[in-house]
Amino acid sequence: MKTIFYCFLIFITATISSCTTDAKIDSSPAIADRPLTEYVNTFIGTGGHGHTYPGATMPFGMMQLSPDTRLDGWDGCSGYHYSDDVIYGFSHTHLSGTGVSDYGDILLMPTDKAVYNNGADGKEGYSSKFSHDKEKASPGYYEVHLDDTDIDVRLTVTERAGMHEYQFPSSKNQFVMLDLEHRDKLLQHDLQLISETEIIGKRFSSAWATEQMLFFYITTSHPIKNWNTKQEVTPKKLALNFDNPNNEPVSIKIGISAVDEAGAKQNLETEIGNKDFETIKKQANHSWEKQLNKIVIEDDNYDNKVNFYSALYHTMIAPNLYQDVDGRYRGMDLEIHKTKDFDYYTVFSMWDTYRAAHPLYTIIEQERTNDFIHTLTAKYDEGGILPIWDLSGNYTGCMIGYHAIPIIADAYLKGIRDYDVDKAFEAMLHSANQDKLGLESYKKYGFIPVELESESVSKTLEYAYDDWTIAQMAKAMGNEEKYAEFTRRAQNYKNMYNPATGFLQGRYRNTWFAPFKPEEVNFNYTEANAWQYSLYTPQDISGHIDLMGGDAAYEKHLDHMFTAKMETSGRHQADITGLIGQYAHGNEPSHHMAYLYNFIGKPHKTQEKVHEILTTLYHNAPDGVSGNEDCGQMSAWYVMSALGFYPVTPGSNQYIIGTPLFDKATINLENGEQVTLIKNGVGKYIESIDYDSASLAKAEPISSSFLTHDIITESGTLVYNMSAQPTSWATAVEDRPVSAITEELITAVPYIESGAISFSDTTTITLNTIDADAEIFYSINGSEFELYESPIPISEPIILSVNAVKDDKISHTLTTEFYKYDKNMSIVLEHTYANEYSAGGNDALIDGMKGTQDFRSGSWQGTQKEDVVATVDLGSSKEVQQVRTSFLKDQRSWIFYPKKVIFELYDENKKLLKTVSEKLPETGKEEIVAIHNVNLKTAVKNVRFVKMRALTYGKLPEWHLGHPYDGNAWIFVDEITVK
Repeated sequence: MKTIFYCFLIFITATISSCTTDAKIDSSPAIADRPLTEYVNTFIGTGGHGHTYPGATMPFGMMQLSPDTRLDGWDGCSGYHYSDDVIYGFSHTHLSGTGVSDYGDILLMPTDKAVYNNGADGKEGYSSKFSHDKEKASPGYYEVHLDDTDIDVRLTVTERAGMHEYQFPSSKNQFVMLDLEHRDKLLQHDLQLISETEIIGKRFSSAWATEQMLFFYITTSHPIKNWNTKQEVTPKKLALNFDNPNNEPVSIKIGISAVDEAGAKQNLETEIGNKDFETIKKQANHSWEKQLNKIVIEDDNYDNKVNFYSALYHTMIAPNLYQDVDGRYRGMDLEIHKTKDFDYYTVFSMWDTYRAAHPLYTIIEQERTNDFIHTLTAKYDEGGILPIWDLSGNYTGCMIGYHAIPIIADAYLKGIRDYDVDKAFEAMLHSANQDKLGLESYKKYGFIPVELESESVSKTLEYAYDDWTIAQMAKAMGNEEKYAEFTRRAQNYKNMYNPATGFLQGRYRNTWFAPFKPEEVNFNYTEANAWQYSLYTPQDISGHIDLMGGDAAYEKHLDHMFTAKMETSGRHQADITGLIGQYAHGNEPSHHMAYLYNFIGKPHKTQEKVHEILTTLYHNAPDGVSGNEDCGQMSAWYVMSALGFYPVTPGSNQYIIGTPLFDKATINLENGEQVTLIKNGVGKYIESIDYDSASLAKAEPISSSFLTHDIITESGTLVYNMSAQPTSWATAVEDRPVSAITEELITAVPYIESGAISFSDTTTITLNTIDADAEIFYSINGSEFELYESPIPISEPIILSVNAVKDDKISHTLTTEFYKYDKNMSIVLEHTYANEYSAGGNDALIDGMKGTQDFRSGSWQGTQKEDVVATVDLGSSKEVQQVRTSFLKDQRSWIFYPKKVIFELYDENKKLLKTVSEKLPETGKEEIVAIHNVNLKTAVKNVRFVKMRALTYGKLPEWHLGHPYDGNAWIFVDEITVK
């Protein structure tokens, strides 16, 4: 039957290819050859660093009922890792593909004895060995055999409730452990047996989200023995011993709520009630089948289908419903609210998902997109600002940018507007005009200086893109004032462009951060290096191309990025995975880059790279995702790219064409429309595209290398005619996509091209700008600004202010303080500092510039695994009254005070004159950032050399999160001052 159907498909495709310019294309709906849920492998991403879970959940559902095999660590974030062979139990909330280990609430584990230890310490516990040979999962369902106790477990769910079914080997010793301590820190709890088959309680916990509140209501199929035993203290763990003489399957039903126990009970009774396990399982499967049928693909490659539907499945797990059946929910103020006007959600990983997941939702989840925006504006009302990454009513403060803004703007510009548009725009403006997370500097200077905020380059670039989407929405709403303001802000990326390197680079005290290594991972970038942020200007790609010197230079940079040595330096960053050269597909900043060749008329290179990523970095295996799945973004890239297009610039209503993977794909839209995409011929290169729709008199060719949102959301058929060799399709200038800012052009802030910020004798300051024909002006110590015409020599400390003017447009003004230290003084280091924590280089400890409490700001010199040893030559013999230095602590970042600091004072013959020392305080477990100033009095004459030795803490203590990884503490030191 499949052979006959495929031959028929070939016939239809061939017919279309021969008559696309003369006749209508057949766009009848495709029929899947089997239930689409059978193509979903829920174990994809559970290995490697995918951080997914295999258990039962519903589309965008509140409950994620899944096994927990790992209690902590980077690869235990979802609670499950495929390499494990022990199950600790089954908990009801999990995060999909994130880098944090929240959730894992209310663990249940069937066992054969009352034992209150989980067994992680090697002692007797309720955990059990298991084998993947006796484990199965599908959308909405999970089952496993527990080897140690010979118990079979089955799990299924509704949106807000779930069911466990346990088959014990005998009627004796049927226990289920209920553990509220499992996973993150327990703040408050309650656990009450209110009848022989009912349990209620709550679990409030703290982790990344500091106050998570969850209530539950449980019913059991069999009576619990001694259910009414008095408890002097409310237990955190409880052994449920069942009376089941006929050894029937024991079923446990549980409802959860963020509101109260009554809400949890109502959720359970409404969604499950008296229904049995098989009924709920079938309902879950039906819901998933309906969801997955939003896109039907036809292809002979089985693994391609599994990869696609597993990816589509993963895009439909989060955000999570966070509202009871009666409309009540817990808002960002942690108070209870109620609405029936929309569904309220949580878990918005927007730094990841604004790129492709939310644009995908604007195609296949338009109604839910309206609810998402309703939710975001409600969160603004409740908490005072749009969230960046919200979790269970908590602002986590995680990641950067304000990417709720492009999510709203992208939807609005695509005509999705069933929410309070004015309120949404108000919330967008409010978020963009804060003074925290570098925004104060961003607004004042047009970029974020390295010394004032960590991740300064990434934040500047992402704020600028977000601002562009505000401008586009303002223009569509007729608000010319805000359009002009945010169009200017959208160009702030220009202030990060260093023409000498061709990279978007950090500016440290208005010089370029040095020493610069594009492969180095440092705190100028977010989970990335300069390569991976080098082409992040989606709002003005044309402007960036011009800055880089034109199409050829841009192409050369892209080519070099994909072929560069596949290694990074600097700090370890677990997120940088899936490398092709320095392109890192395992993390989001790189996701649009393969599509950038289209903008310079080289679409065949986009087709090559997209095809390579699709076929080498996604697999039908547990490690089949090249990095954290990130709440659907990694999968959304695959879904959209496999269909043949990708949203490089959400908010532009354009999708950049790549190369289709499947023979045929049909997008079934919510309004009943269908979009059909057909791949005609073999090869990964596009020779031509034909398009037909009801609005056209006849099929027409598409010569441009982009599609509009209208094409993707109205009934029609796209036929990709493929070639085994590169072609000239869409290479002409008029056929390229354009992303350009052409109005309200700004003048960039001039920069210090050369000249030492801290000097011992004299230095010469050279200024420059990226703007041709701009005039630079400068002021010294508050004097009148004058035209810069030649380098400025200085021999004393000054305060220099600079700006630039072009076409009567003046740039922001930037002020830099220059320092002078004793020219006779020098320093010799016996330790090795990390390049990313150089603080300016060898002389950083005597240059007069002091660090702030943020170690990432570039002002501290950091070393690891060794003592800090530095000798200061005073230049001549002097009387020394004091020696001073400073150390930073930030134990969460592995920065510890040294155990002891020792100063040795020598004469000019290097004879030891005196030793002074101080034992530093313990760094401590508290997550407090602090600076300890060492100030030792000496009163010693004829001192020529001062040697400082700071003794490293060494291996991290057992209580520290880095201890299991054999981690070593860092020392961060700044300024040795001798008086």
